[in-house]
Amino acid sequence: MKVENTQVQMRKGILEFCILEIIARGEVYASDMLEELTAARMLVVEGTLYPLLTRLKNAGLLDYTWKESMSGPPRKYYTLTEAGQEFLHQLRLTWEEVQESVRIIRLKPGAVAAL
Repeated sequence: MKVENTQVQMRKGILEFCILEIIARGEVYASDMLEELTAARMLVVEGTLYPLLTRLKNAGLLDYTWKESMSGPPRKYYTLTEAGQEFLHQLRLTWEEVQESVRIIRLKPGAVAAL
């Protein structure tokens, strides 16, 4: 078993959460999302991001507006809908619970110390 496979699955599992967190700060262009995710070492490609954005839009969690660009065609800027804000709120609560669960497990007496 390769650790890289598990690492990729862990990142995929929180990708949607990270994308919603980025969009929650204000309208954002997909390329800017990719840049931020890459800088955070989330290792995302366009072929992963765009279908996910479409799925979130179809679920009513995102909206978008077209804006003119000085360097090419109009760009699609994403924002959270009210439903998206509530969804993100629930994900934040879940994230806090998961973090606490992992902390409890890792700090249990007799657990192997982190390297």
